[in-house]
Amino acid sequence: MENASFPAPSSAIECLVIVGHIEGHTELSHGVKTTKYEHVLPALAAMEESDGVKGLLILINTAGGDVEAGLAIAEIIAGMKTPTASLVLGGGHSIGVPIAVAADRSFIAPSAAMTVHPVRMQGTVIGAPETYAYLEKMQERILSFVSVNSGLDAEGYRRLMNNGGGNAGESGTILGSREAVACGLIDRVGSLSDALSYLHGAAGEKRDALSAPEGGR
Repeated sequence: MENASFPAPSSAIECLVIVGHIEGHTELSHGVKTTKYEHVLPALAAMEESDGVKGLLILINTAGGDVEAGLAIAEIIAGMKTPTASLVLGGGHSIGVPIAVAADRSFIAPSAAMTVHPVRMQGTVIGAPETYAYLEKMQERILSFVSVNSGLDAEGYRRLMNNGGGNAGESGTILGSREAVACGLIDRVGSLSDALSYLHGAAGEKRDALSAPEGGR
């Protein structure tokens, strides 16, 4: 995970990059590009606390990864008062979907895609009924988050998730950029300049609101 910040003409826009696999409690093997949630969470908290940060741009190109780590990142973004904008570049797949919709305004590049699919599990399964119940509850957590933070309701997301033939014959749906916008998952197709323009505008509105005198005084 790499973070970069750069100055803007009228405000400071911080940049968070979500790339590769989102790593959770288990460290992935060397040679796998990862975004480590234990790095992202304190960085986001620091941005929220900083008076110098006027907006946050989240650049996303991820294959997905650990569900709970991804949800943790998405939840902290959704709870920020700092204006946020996400831009999906390349792919915003799997648990990358909640991260993309967590921002105040979400954008997707024309050539990008997003994959919606059921929660998967690797490794040995000891108790099949218990594992199924756990995965079902995990999926409901994702459904709830996405429906609250996007224009796509839970039933619509469930239909995309359970659609056949989404990824190598498995259940799920691959959405192109315009499809992601048409179904309400992402706000609009756009570019880096579109996302930055939104953040500059939102930062200006927040600054004006804070500087405005209280009514009746």
